Amino acid sequence: MKSTIQKSLENSLTYSDYKTKITELFQKGLVTGNDQNEKLLHYTELNEARVRRLDKTLQLTAEVKASLENLNNEQIWLVISEGWCGDSAQLIPIFNKMAEVSDRIELRIVLRDENDDLMNQFLTNGTRSIPLLILLDKETLTVIGKFGPRPQEARQLILDYKSEHGHVDETAKTNLHKWYTEDKGISTQNEIMALLQ
Repeated sequence: MKSTIQKSLENSLTYSDYKTKITELFQKGLVTGNDQNEKLLHYTELNEARVRRLDKTLQLTAEVKASLENLNNEQIWLVISEGWCGDSAQLIPIFNKMAEVSDRIELRIVLRDENDDLMNQFLTNGTRSIPLLILLDKETLTVIGKFGPRPQEARQLILDYKSEHGHVDETAKTNLHKWYTEDKGISTQNEIMALLQ
């Protein structure tokens, strides 16, 4: 697994480069990943707006900030994502804000479809669900923990909807994004910090 992680890190992007790549592809009528279609283009456009909003408005709690400022070990936070993924748009800005607080955290992002070996090491219930945040000890590349593809409450919201309606549709996605807006990133911050205890 360590060699897979090392290989992925060599191909990884900073948060800024990740956003630039998505924008440049979108301007050419393309999206990240293997599939190209109008629906994914539409989602990418929505997500760019979400990311811009979160970059401007998202706040970390005082408790989370204090904990991050006092981290003992250096870490790499490796995220598996794609630009069209709605959950990624809601969560990666939070990961970035958290990483910015500590000089002991380096945030790196890889695209799922370009990193099959890594994704296959971190499946969620047998699926290639994203985003996935892998917390690594920087020196040893040992996995400290993983988070994703959603905070627990958001995950339950989708499971309950699917149980009731048999599938996940646009209504479910609207409900999910409403939940993210109301939560203001608090659940994600707290769940990640719990992994670092």
